[in-house]
Amino acid sequence: MKRRAMLKAAGAAVLSAAAFPCRWTPAADGKRQRILYFTRNVGFYHSVVVRQGGALSHSERILSELGRQAGIEVVCTKDGRVFDGDLSQYDAFVFYTNGDLTQPNPENEPPMTAEGKRRFLAAIDAGKAFVGLHSTCNSWATRGPAYENTATVDPFLAMLGAQFIAHGPQQKATMRIVSPDFPGVEGLGESFELLEEWYAMKNFAQDLHVILVQETAGMKGDCYQRPPFPSTWARMQGQGRVYFTSLAHREDVWEGKPMQPILMGGLAWALGNVHADVTPNIARVTPHAGTLKNSA
Repeated sequence: MKRRAMLKAAGAAVLSAAAFPCRWTPAADGKRQRILYFTRNVGFYHSVVVRQGGALSHSERILSELGRQAGIEVVCTKDGRVFDGDLSQYDAFVFYTNGDLTQPNPENEPPMTAEGKRRFLAAIDAGKAFVGLHSTCNSWATRGPAYENTATVDPFLAMLGAQFIAHGPQQKATMRIVSPDFPGVEGLGESFELLEEWYAMKNFAQDLHVILVQETAGMKGDCYQRPPFPSTWARMQGQGRVYFTSLAHREDVWEGKPMQPILMGGLAWALGNVHADVTPNIARVTPHAGTLKNSA
């Protein structure tokens, strides 16, 4: 493969002044784990993954520093050709992506190939860890009416567990914690309020273990006029562990709690460093998640 436009984790990052924000659990065998952070966007490019002057983006710097503190290596790339290479060298894949990643983008970042996408999904099914952030649920979006669930979705979204519909104005909203023992959310209480860009989603997999629920009462925006629905979850994909959170849009959200412990707790679980009960609970904690609009 040609030379990759890949930058390894290095340097300081913008972090909260507090000590490492979660009780990281290393691999039981003492192995130094290696994470691929893939941040290619097609279409709208999120500011937290935009690089300026060749430097790592805001989120890349923060995740790289969190990795350094946790004793894991974070490799950052926007080069889709990486998935045609040796995937066995990575223990986990973290995506902050958007759009059809096999298509060109204005930034001229090499796209994934169809074979690379197939190999990546096969690696997750065979046991690699996956963590998806924010707009990742808008990668390979299934076409169709926005406010209708579809019978089938792209294999990537089937692995992830849901699909983006829309978002309204940034606003303070409440996340309700429904799996309080899951790594990263211990100590956050029963709920928290945060100023963020909140995603409305559909096509939820029925085997989700929901961790955070998007409370919709009082939210501004048509896409939120619906019952509460999952916002952060875990699920199994074959032998692989999959974790997703819709958080991570704003720069300040990246800089401390609750984002950092939520991210690193989910990563520790996905890597298998720590165990948690991920029995599907979506039907119990968000029984009306499939309702996309409130009745008139």
